[in-house]
Amino acid sequence: MAIHPPVTRIWWREPVAKMEIFWIAIAFAWGLVMFSTMVAWHIWGEQNLANEAYRVNPEAYVARVEAMADKYKVREEGDSGVPVVHPPPGSDVYLLARLWQWWPVLELEKGKSYRLHLSSADWQHGFSLVPTNINIQVHPGYEMVVTMRPSESGTFGIICNEFCGIGHHTMAGKIHVVDR
Repeated sequence: MAIHPPVTRIWWREPVAKMEIFWIAIAFAWGLVMFSTMVAWHIWGEQNLANEAYRVNPEAYVARVEAMADKYKVREEGDSGVPVVHPPPGSDVYLLARLWQWWPVLELEKGKSYRLHLSSADWQHGFSLVPTNINIQVHPGYEMVVTMRPSESGTFGIICNEFCGIGHHTMAGKIHVVDR
């Protein structure tokens, strides 16, 4: 029950003021502009990842990542001895999310194309490449594949942006992009 009910019970039949019609038209037109922009941005924008997703056995995926790390290892990094791998351009590169790390560290060449495979061995994680705007959810049992071509050299951080447990805040990895 309203504090002051309308004088006439059938309020929707009352005439609408011209100023209200004007603002409703503005809001409707702005909604159409925003909707059209979103559609156009999706079609012509270059921010959309052309990604693929496949079902995968987590143990089989871990074995693929370990095989790639053994084959292309160039050095170790950090106190824990995380391998740094330098796969050849154009190859499939595997990155594993597991409590609470991204494994291994990747070293890619600037201007070369790679197919980056992402999956998790345990929980849902979030792959966020900093400072770029690549953001992908990574689930166990699913392999996400993203084709990427690094355009600038440097060290890029990988953070998990999906809460994955008590060590979530420490889950960080790296991708080194080098000029060759």
